[in-house]
Amino acid sequence: MIGGASQADVAVLVISARKGEFETGFERGGQTREHAMLVKTAGVRHLIVVVNKMDDPTVEWDETRFNDIRDKLTPYLKKCGFNPKSDIFYIPVSGLTGYNLKDCAQEVCPWYDGPSLIQYLDSLPPVSRMSEGPIRLPIVDRYKDMGTIVLGKVESGSISKGQILTLMPNKCAVEIMQLWSDDDETEQVFPGENVKLKLKNVEEEDVSPGFILCSPDNLCHTAKVFDAQIVILEHKSIICAGYSAVMHVHTSAEEVTLKALICLIDKKTNEKSKTRPRFVKQDQIAIVRLEVLGGIICVEPFKDFPQMGRFTLRDEGKTIAIGKILKVVA
Repeated sequence: MIGGASQADVAVLVISARKGEFETGFERGGQTREHAMLVKTAGVRHLIVVVNKMDDPTVEWDETRFNDIRDKLTPYLKKCGFNPKSDIFYIPVSGLTGYNLKDCAQEVCPWYDGPSLIQYLDSLPPVSRMSEGPIRLPIVDRYKDMGTIVLGKVESGSISKGQILTLMPNKCAVEIMQLWSDDDETEQVFPGENVKLKLKNVEEEDVSPGFILCSPDNLCHTAKVFDAQIVILEHKSIICAGYSAVMHVHTSAEEVTLKALICLIDKKTNEKSKTRPRFVKQDQIAIVRLEVLGGIICVEPFKDFPQMGRFTLRDEGKTIAIGKILKVVA
């Protein structure tokens, strides 16, 4: 889920309108909350909320039920960081009958006069890309097939066949033998494309998800210790120095430890606390120092490169916090 979300530009959140099912998914610990938070942290800017099962006998295309779901979801999505006016769009659909998926269904849903799902996806503006920036390609997966094949999404820069790139963090020089974009072989790929590359000079076992392909003259940062701003979303008790969790940043997942709490940030005024806090609890924003337990990871400060500077902290299968990297310390 997290690896897939880190490759996307637009997310479709499918909600069940059936009585009881929406409530189960949206309660504390439900999947609806978790998925919405994860896609925002993974860098998805636009969310389409598809309210499915509108043809169910408990709903019968009822406008009140649709509005009720929208009114409950919107405040939470706003808290996640989506702008309700420009980033979120709600569409009532029925997957079973196909209404409002491809064509609008005025006869069964006269109160909805917006576009169908496919029409809305087609009308979305293209996302601006960093085509002139340094090459950055976080690796999602790799396998062996007459050579080493890696998969990932080009975040910035363009890659050509025969080009020499550097694989970080182990600084291995690799040559691009072949390129595929959406399974079609090509000579060059651009930002935003999900690609497959055949690499020379590296073995499959020497590549792991979370490694980054960079241009040799502009390498990405590698970090063992870094400072980050985090927001605690859901945690029963307090969090102190020494706390460990799994950090998901772009396509990498590593265990990290909270080395020190630097300061708290006031939500209303954005002012930093003068004294170092002894703990941080739910709904607080803090600047902390984190240390990676298993070696080093490839990251960038959020202000320089957002796609590689945002992360989630997870523990026991729950998202504890979201954050952004402020600076690399070591």
